[in-house]
Amino acid sequence: MLKDFFIGLSQNQLLNTAAKKYGLKLGAQNVVAGTNVEETIQSIKELNAQGISCTVDNLGEFVFEKEEALAAKEQILEVIEAIHENGVDAHISLKPSQLGLDIDLDFCLENLTEIVSKAKSFNVFINFDMEDHARLQPSFDLLDELSKDYDNIGTVIQAYFFRAVEDIQKYKDFRLRIVKGAYKETEEFAYQDKKEIDENYIKLIEWHLLNGKFTSIATHDHHVINHVKQFVRDNNISNDKFEFQMLYGFRKDMQLKLASEGYNFCTYVPFGNDWYGYFMRRLAERPQNLNLVVKQVFNKKTNTMIGLAAGAFALGRVSRKK
Repeated sequence: MLKDFFIGLSQNQLLNTAAKKYGLKLGAQNVVAGTNVEETIQSIKELNAQGISCTVDNLGEFVFEKEEALAAKEQILEVIEAIHENGVDAHISLKPSQLGLDIDLDFCLENLTEIVSKAKSFNVFINFDMEDHARLQPSFDLLDELSKDYDNIGTVIQAYFFRAVEDIQKYKDFRLRIVKGAYKETEEFAYQDKKEIDENYIKLIEWHLLNGKFTSIATHDHHVINHVKQFVRDNNISNDKFEFQMLYGFRKDMQLKLASEGYNFCTYVPFGNDWYGYFMRRLAERPQNLNLVVKQVFNKKTNTMIGLAAGAFALGRVSRKK
């Protein structure tokens, strides 16, 4: 129920709009690296100085107009230039839906091609974030088309999908980020039981570590991390074949610890004012994340996130009464 609640919040456009107006004053600055490229590059430099690489996400939700998609494309191109000009250790994560997937597939492909081409010229890697089931195959189709001409692209495999095993085998020669999955999916397409999802997650990680090109293991779960550490030791897998990933602002001590132990570590760095949907999905994906950031996000002067959640609940009650 808690997962459904947070996913419901993430899809509420009214609250998303309200959150944008507040900017990062609500404490979101602890989980979002900045509102503009300059602030984000500074955050990346600070992480690089601690032995941590970054993947940068230009936040955006509910893109149904070409003008918005084109603006997002220009922002991502600006980030790619900034990565190159500043010589920072970072790459790009993007969502096809932000670049026109829900508008027109060919239009989205044009935007993605421009981004991937420019990134290739600067030796910058582009990762395709995966979204809900409705957007899953179209996103893979775009990846397939672009991979005919570019090799600086990879994607995400979501462990809760039944098709994940087939997908990871098909894309084993790509750099892959493996996650559990953060959207609400039906039992027709995805596992519903947490134990089954966790078991498939470990299965996918192990398979790709043994057979894949490069594996990004995205988790805040120290049990999973300890399992992977033991697995790579037992199977003589070199550290240069994988990395751990966590979200910006989450489990900072563990991020630094893993980097100091000699593991490749990458922080997922979101930026922009459109942070609300992203943050709600992170809480839906793993409600324990709320405990990890509660001291960082809330302070004595504001508990606005709680207020937003309560507001959404109240709106839901009102709409049901109607």
